[in-house]
Amino acid sequence: MAGISDVPFRSLALRHGAGLVVSEMVASGEMLNASPSARARAELGLDEARTSVQLAGREPGPMAEAARMLAGQGARIIDINMGCPAKKVTGGLAGAALMRDLDRALVLIEAVVGAVGVPVTLKMRLGWDGDCLNAAVLAARAEAAGVRMIVVHGRTRAQFYDGRADWSAVAAVRRAVGIPVIVNGDVADADGAREALARSGADGVMVGRAARGRPWVVGRIAAALRGETPAAEPEGAALRDAILEHYEAMLGFYGADLGLRVARKHLGWYLDRVEGGGALRARVLRMGDPRAVAVALGAVADLAPSLDAAA
Repeated sequence: MAGISDVPFRSLALRHGAGLVVSEMVASGEMLNASPSARARAELGLDEARTSVQLAGREPGPMAEAARMLAGQGARIIDINMGCPAKKVTGGLAGAALMRDLDRALVLIEAVVGAVGVPVTLKMRLGWDGDCLNAAVLAARAEAAGVRMIVVHGRTRAQFYDGRADWSAVAAVRRAVGIPVIVNGDVADADGAREALARSGADGVMVGRAARGRPWVVGRIAAALRGETPAAEPEGAALRDAILEHYEAMLGFYGADLGLRVARKHLGWYLDRVEGGGALRARVLRMGDPRAVAVALGAVADLAPSLDAAA
């Protein structure tokens, strides 16, 4: 969710009922070097109490120092990323690459847990590949080191995002630890969430890519799992206003020029889910004037979600 789960996006997800949101992954070295992009990704937002800040790195010292810095700035939870499959991350022996060296992974975990007083959680995959399915072993060692929650994406690093997440494989992690386990990967609606929980035995679900263009989907899933009636999927003027609100929040957070560039992918996802939204999508994504985009969106009287989007 790099470049997606920023402050404006997380704020919307929380307001629509998400129980916990996670920041974009922040490299510990960038954080310590005061990289503006890293600081923006780690920015909590004044009203985002239910936010976890995710750190990635390969050296225990910088990881511990960055965690200490973030906790000092108000982070409530520090999440260690050992699941990112991107080559630029694993090539630096961070992210999912750490699942090939559990001793090194444990040193990083111990360093972060020892550096902060806030809860530390861990995000991982099932393993590096089909011959290295060691998520349960890493989870047990992480629990012993003080990690308070485990999130498992039901794929190996070798799979990236191909095929379907194997929710059943997460059950081995659930059996290995006594702390909460969260199942992740391909959870897009309440029915999928129920199936993922049933197959994995996990305590909760994490939603990622399915929230693009639908920041309210996490809250709708949460309500359904609690046996409540989920809030209606926004449509018509309500959908238009929700898109405009998100757009204006991005302009306010990043500034007009950068905000417009960041907003384009979000606007594309929103309008991809709108019945007949292709022409509006093509028009607004070509605009170079931030205010013209707002005017074009505001002039639309009705936006109807497609049947697939409303499922």
